[in-house]
Amino acid sequence: MTQEHQGGSRGWSAARKGVWSRLRFTSLRLRLVVVFGLVALTAAVSASGIAYWLNRESVLTRTQDAVLRDFEQEMRNRAGTLSERPTQDELQRTAGQMATSSQRFTVLLVAENPDGRTVYGSSGGLNGFSLEDVPVSLREAVTERQEITSTNKYPHHLYWQRIVDDGTPYLVAGTRLIGGGPTGYMLKSLEPEAKDLNSLAWSLGIATGLALIGSALLAHAAATTVLKPVQRLGVAARRLGEGKLDTRLRVSGTDELADLSRTFNKAAEALEKRVADMAGRDEASRRFVADMSHELRTPLTAITAVTEVLEEELEFENGGFDPMIEPAVRLVVSETRRLNDLVENLMEVTRFDAGTARLVLDDVDIADQITACIDARAWLDAVDLDAERGIHARIDPRRLDVILANLIGNALKHGGSPVRVAVRVDDTDGTGDGDALVIEVRDHGPGIPEEVLPHVFDRFYKASASRPRSEGSGLGLSIALENAHIHGGEITAANSPEGGAVFTLRLPRDVSARDASEKTGDVGDEGAEGDA
Repeated sequence: MTQEHQGGSRGWSAARKGVWSRLRFTSLRLRLVVVFGLVALTAAVSASGIAYWLNRESVLTRTQDAVLRDFEQEMRNRAGTLSERPTQDELQRTAGQMATSSQRFTVLLVAENPDGRTVYGSSGGLNGFSLEDVPVSLREAVTERQEITSTNKYPHHLYWQRIVDDGTPYLVAGTRLIGGGPTGYMLKSLEPEAKDLNSLAWSLGIATGLALIGSALLAHAAATTVLKPVQRLGVAARRLGEGKLDTRLRVSGTDELADLSRTFNKAAEALEKRVADMAGRDEASRRFVADMSHELRTPLTAITAVTEVLEEELEFENGGFDPMIEPAVRLVVSETRRLNDLVENLMEVTRFDAGTARLVLDDVDIADQITACIDARAWLDAVDLDAERGIHARIDPRRLDVILANLIGNALKHGGSPVRVAVRVDDTDGTGDGDALVIEVRDHGPGIPEEVLPHVFDRFYKASASRPRSEGSGLGLSIALENAHIHGGEITAANSPEGGAVFTLRLPRDVSARDASEKTGDVGDEGAEGDA
């Protein structure tokens, strides 16, 4: 048997707490539903537990008080009429009479008969309720004589205890008649009350489950209501990031989300205005550069013609120039040529910025193309070419010539001769068809400083700030890179482990086979060779 001590029942064991570790919720909707569910579960379990505990105590206390009151009354009215030493038959008869009370409990009476022997009388018969069924602690409390004091007027009192036998709860009580007489014990089954409490527990459990389900549905609905503006904000932010600056949110209400939407609209409007202003200034700058370049071409054409005449005159020994004037004439010729190249480069850059640069594609032999580029600039003695004939590509030959002239010229200027140019085909898609053309231009100079490498293709970038006026304009490598991009290719710069700089040009062998979204069409009739 398990027992509950006098004065109340044993407390319920505390529920074990689950350990949530390394659990991450990536969905805000899921987190809201879980939080709502936990709050509802906690509230429902707390309310159900309190309601069950209060009802349990109320039911058990009410039944217990009624049984104890009835047993005490039966002890006074019936057992109190017995003599101090009754016979067993008298005890048996009295116990049976006591058990017929309204509470229907089982009674055990214990006394000494006239012969001094202990006799028992049980309403359940000889095999029913016995003294062994009474807890020892209860028997000791019942038989122990209490000291008479000002606060304790009786030597014996009524004691009770709740026990569980084979899963069935019972109430056991005992008392001894004051002034002599039998000792009485009572056993009352609490199974009806336990069934009522189990039904109540099931009802509260079902109510808790329904509350949890309802809270989950409510949380889902609330999350949908709350997150819909957030989702719209996310979509609008993505559209804004894609460049659709006219994106705006529909604002309704006066809550925090509505304020957030208004703030987003103001930010998007300010961004659109700022971008429009910048685009306008950029367009004006490009137009200014283009107009300026076109306007400069006319006087530059005349000046170039004059400088060419002056240059021819300088070639004769007796050109009639004063030796003091000759250096100035040579400077004018050099600077005019440099200015002419700068104007042509600026016009080319303007075409790239405006998106008007086009390709004129042709099937060319790469080895012949590189040889022609080198020969046209008298670089045959300074360049080692490693290229097999028969490597064909469908590209724009004029723009390839611009790329090669800039890369080789840059290598000759900064690395010195000999410059090695190597050509090979590569496979980019794993099909083995050699669909990429790779041209490497390597010099034997000191290489490119590490801090300069990220900027070699920047416009007007000069590696040395102390030489702002070099022979080049600082646009050559930038123009070469733009020409590679318009082919769908790329140029990279690096330092060779053996020394010197290596520029690697990678182009598709058939530009016309590119996707239509990347195809750029035909080239215009104007273009300029970039400076090295």
